[in-house]
Amino acid sequence: MQNIQRSTHSATRAKTFDLVLTAVLSTLVLVSTVFINIKLPIGQGGLIHLGTAALFIVSILFGPKKGALAGAIGMGLFDIFGGWAIWAPTTIVARALQGYIVGRIAWSKGHQGDHIGLNILGAIASIPVMLAVYFVGQGIMFGNWIQPFASIPGDLIQNIVGLLIAIPLCVALKKTPFFRKKF
Repeated sequence: MQNIQRSTHSATRAKTFDLVLTAVLSTLVLVSTVFINIKLPIGQGGLIHLGTAALFIVSILFGPKKGALAGAIGMGLFDIFGGWAIWAPTTIVARALQGYIVGRIAWSKGHQGDHIGLNILGAIASIPVMLAVYFVGQGIMFGNWIQPFASIPGDLIQNIVGLLIAIPLCVALKKTPFFRKKF
């Protein structure tokens, strides 16, 4: 009986830790999106912000599920509370898919975000998906399939900046004792 209670208690603790970790990572993405965001003079609602770097970091360090949730929740909340609510549904889908793709590739072949080549490949592979979701979202929102092309350069810049920040940070963080243990 005591082993069952211990097992149930351990499972409850693990679920609580998982929930708290997801909330903290989502907050990290939200704060990173708010911290520096520069409205671009081109496209519809284009922003350069550190949220993409945070999404890449979370996805690489914690895997596809956490990456998808942190990206969708953090950037979705930014849109909702930051005056961009019309973008929230598109952002939630785009960033959930992007976080999942990055994490899935970074955590493939037995790796857990510890292979620089897979981390870069994951981030690069996620960019066309993110661009496509925003393109379709803008096309639907504005009823125009030409106008969304104007946002592509800004979205590319945002992803490149995110990649250039995330990869070196992930390399450094993977060397810390916290990330050397297996989750």
